[in-house]
Amino acid sequence: MTIINTILYFVIFMYCVILHEIAHGYAAKLSGDDTAYVSGRLTLNPIAHIDLIGTIVLPVVLGLLGSPAIFGWAKPVPINMYKLDSKGLFFVSIAGVLTNFLLSLMFLVLYRFIPWSLLLQLSLVNFWLMAFNLIPVPPLDGSKILLSFFSFETRARVMSFDQYGFFLVFILLAMNFFNGYFNWVVRIFSSMAMLILS
Repeated sequence: MTIINTILYFVIFMYCVILHEIAHGYAAKLSGDDTAYVSGRLTLNPIAHIDLIGTIVLPVVLGLLGSPAIFGWAKPVPINMYKLDSKGLFFVSIAGVLTNFLLSLMFLVLYRFIPWSLLLQLSLVNFWLMAFNLIPVPPLDGSKILLSFFSFETRARVMSFDQYGFFLVFILLAMNFFNGYFNWVVRIFSSMAMLILS
């Protein structure tokens, strides 16, 4: 990518992870939890969402290293579990990954009419973000989707480990534990791309 394309990619990528979090916040508000709204997190202003490591440092480092998979995160929106029932938790948890899926589709459709490689890369990274967040390991969204089918007590116990979960996720990634899953994800994306672009 050219320097301009690289800058555009990271700016749009940043907003993709921000939209992921805003989706969680709006879903929570619709489900009776206005914590994110009151905290001023339902805004497109990046300052309210930027996580120095997840939104800037990690994506930039992965890009400079030529990593085939670039990922990151925005500062998680605050959620009050005491205001959400099981349906609310499910709705809030799936809102983020659904947003990334819709963004992936949007960029892919745009690429069909505007064959700019940046659009295809943004489509792929959003599909990858969706798949990554669906992994059922705390604190990823997949774990919350799964927990929405359990009692409040079980949810509270498991979610108390969220702060340590990313260490487990990174260890499993380093051990290539998810390689089979990600290969499957790439095949699904390729099939979707062929269907839309053909």
